[in-house]
This record gives sequence, C-alpha cells and structure tokens, in this order.
Amino acid sequence: MSTPPAQSYNSKITVYVVSCWIFAAFGGLMFGYDIGISGGVSGMDDFLIKFFPNVYERKLHAKENNYCKYDDQLLQLFTSSLYLSALVSSFFASKACSALGRRPTIFMASIFFIAGAIVSAASEYRWMLIVGRILFGVGVGFGNETVPLFLTEVAPIQLRGAVNIMFQLFVTIGIFIANLVNYATSTMHPNGWRVSLGLAAVPAFLLLIGCFVITDTPASLVERGKDDQGKAALKKIRGVDDVEVEYKEIIAARDEAMAVKHPFRNLLKAASVPPLVIAILLQVFQQFTGINAIMFYAPVLFQTMGFKSDGALLSAVITGLVNVGSTFVSIYAVDKVGRRKLLLQACCQMLISQLAIGFILSINLKETGTLDRTLAAIVVVLVCTYVMSFAWSWGPLGWLIPSETFPMETRTAGFAFAVSTNMLFTSLIAQAFLTMLCKMQAYIFFFFSGWIVLMGLFVIFLLPETKGVPIDSMVENVWKQHPVWKKLFKNE
Repeated sequence: MSTPPAQSYNSKITVYVVSCWIFAAFGGLMFGYDIGISGGVSGMDDFLIKFFPNVYERKLHAKENNYCKYDDQLLQLFTSSLYLSALVSSFFASKACSALGRRPTIFMASIFFIAGAIVSAASEYRWMLIVGRILFGVGVGFGNETVPLFLTEVAPIQLRGAVNIMFQLFVTIGIFIANLVNYATSTMHPNGWRVSLGLAAVPAFLLLIGCFVITDTPASLVERGKDDQGKAALKKIRGVDDVEVEYKEIIAARDEAMAVKHPFRNLLKAASVPPLVIAILLQVFQQFTGINAIMFYAPVLFQTMGFKSDGALLSAVITGLVNVGSTFVSIYAVDKVGRRKLLLQACCQMLISQLAIGFILSINLKETGTLDRTLAAIVVVLVCTYVMSFAWSWGPLGWLIPSETFPMETRTAGFAFAVSTNMLFTSLIAQAFLTMLCKMQAYIFFFFSGWIVLMGLFVIFLLPETKGVPIDSMVENVWKQHPVWKKLFKNE
C-alpha cells in the first residue's frame, strides 16, 4: 500500500477540534494532580498523625537520620497502590477502548476518579484511604490508556506530536496545581489533607463535561464498523469536506485489522514487535530517570535537605512551575526538531544534574544536620534543570511515541502494555524510593544516573525517528527501513 505524503491530508484548525484537544487533555490534569498531591499530603503532620503515627513520631526526633525519617512501607503503599490499580485496569480499559470507543472510556475514567476523590477525602481509616487510591488508580488506568490515543488519532499529521504532548502538558499543570493546593492546605488544621485529596474531583469533573463535547475518533468509529459516522467525524475534526485520502487510509488500516482476532496475541507478530519493545522500554526508562521519585516526594526530599515544611512545599511549587513551562518547549520543538534529538539532549542534561546533586549531597548532607542555604539553593536549581529537560523529552515522548507507532490492529492492546508497564514501574519506584533513599542515601542519584546512560544508548541504537510519518504507515516507512528492526521483516 503506497503512502500519500502528509500534505495531501486536508485539514484546518477549528475552534471545535481545539476544544476536543483541550477537554481530552484534562485526563492528563487528573493524573498530574494525583502525582503532585500524594507527596505533599504524605508530608503533612495532620495526615501522618491520623494514619501513620509511627512516621510522625520518627519525624519529631531532632537527631533522626535525614534519609530515613519517612521510610515506611505503608506510607509508600498510600502512593503506590494507585499505580498497581492502574496497571490492572489498563487492560480492561484497552478492551473498553476497542469495544465501546475512546469517548465512553474517557467518561468511565472521570467517574472512577471522582469516586476516588470522594472516598479519599472522607477517609477515617487506613483501609478507606487505600480504597480511595484504588479508585483513583482505575480512573488513571482508563484515562492514560485512552487520552493519548484519542489525541493522536484526532490530530492532523503535521501537529500530531504537539497535540499529543498536550496530555503531558496537562500532567505538569496538574502537578503544579497540586503543589499550590498543598502549600495552601498545609496550614488548614486538622483537615487540610482532606481538601487536597477532595479537590482531585475538579479535573475529573472537567473531563466528564468534556465527554459531552468531544467526538469519538474517526479511527475508533471505523474500527467498530461505523463508517459513515467515522467519515462525518473526520470532516468535523479536520474542518473540511474533502477528507477522502485520509479516510481511505483509515478504511484500509481497518480492513487489515479485521483479519486480527486476538490483538494481544498478535503483538508478537513482526509489525508489532518493534513498537511493543520500544513502548515497554520507554516506560521503564521514563521511571528510572528518577522523575517520579522527585515529583512524588519533592516536599519530603526538600525537607531531607533541611528546608522547613513550608519551604519544602514552596520549592516543590517552583519545580512544578519549571515542569509546566518546559513542556511548552516540547510542544514547539517535537514536530520541528524531532523525537530523537529531544531525547538525547535531555539525557545529557539530566545526567549532569543528577551527578551534581549526588556529589553535593554525598559530601555535604550527612545523616544528621542540614545543607547550608547556598548549597540548598544550588540543589533546587539542579533539580529544576533536571525537571526542565525531562519535561521537554522523556515525559511527553514516553506517551507520544507508543501512541503513534502501533498498527491499528494492535494499537489499543499495545498501548495497554505501555500504560501498564508505566504504572508497574511507577508503583515500584513509589513503593521503594523512600526505602532506597534511606539505604542508599545520596548515592540514589548515582543509581538513576546509570540508567540515564542506558537510555541514551537505547535511543541511539533502537529508536527511529517518527516525525511526520502517518500513523498507519509506520511499518513500511519506519520499521522496514531501520537497520536493526528491518531484520524482523526479511522473510516478508
């Protein structure tokens, strides 16, 4: 099947399609708010006194080990349980996404997340807290499975990278808002933590409203046999009537996909192996940059370095703001510079930042005592340079690349593996980080630095450039041309 050039796909940017992008991207705001809120709540005294009194008692000791005062498996379970729940639910979300469509699955994500916010804010016992986290996790699993796919499928090809990165942009905005909320509620005794957790319902409610505005994607409608509705939806999101070339591409991809009865089993076929391997490794590497360790526990981390509670939350707000601003760099550059260059540049910047933080803390922050003001400020700057580079590279591209590289017949199944892998390793890092910080102390930053070196090698040798390639033409234009991956197709 020959592939038409990108410019032959007619499209205009209309108010309606931009509103579709924005409303769907509230799924990212939902996810980001939860990432940001967990670490701040975990550091609030009122929260610890009610649910984790042992941690609070350790925190009170003046000479407590800087690196170990928050080391508690149940406290870490408060954060990680969400991601274990999201891991399992992403596979159910994949089925819903294929059988029901993108829009109904996004609707379900918002309902689960609202339920999680209500239960979490009303919690009186630890088990209620964990149930709330599990409901949050189902919402995240459904949202993270569906929203990036939705954005990729409705975006015009020349803006596909930028539109998909709106998901990550809203993740960073959610983290930033959560840090502001935590900063404000930390003085609302004794129920500030309830306000922080309960406000998670707001982005979910906005996503719920959006479900009544957005259309389902043309690819999803055609995949489910609704050809006329699919063509009408394509005209609506492209803002033009002449969509025949792109519509025929979608129909051709659907006809190939119909021959596939078991999409999860077909992930082992040649066309799906490269995107599957890359999708999984991108998620593993994204977590082993150490980003979520910093974003989950930024307030705790800054308290470890000697900042008082308010100063720790304020420093987390600063890093959140850097996170948001830097994501705009990715939106601007991803379809101009390309995916690979952004990833490789970020590896260099993240490596330098992590090594510098590790050296400063290993030399100057002992088990007791604090950093002096100058060194503490330098560490905050280094954390910001690290967050900055992640925000325009491995953060957004970890979601973009898997959403654009699978063929239609395995797209939702393949992306479910990407989401579940992300959730698995996010939960592992969330569950283990405070213990790793206790055992490894400052050397934890050298641990993450080693992973960043591996990430760079992965990009150099295994990751092709996908900028400007139609999503239903990846096999011919990308995988069969790549020096490593083309070997899978030598018998075809």
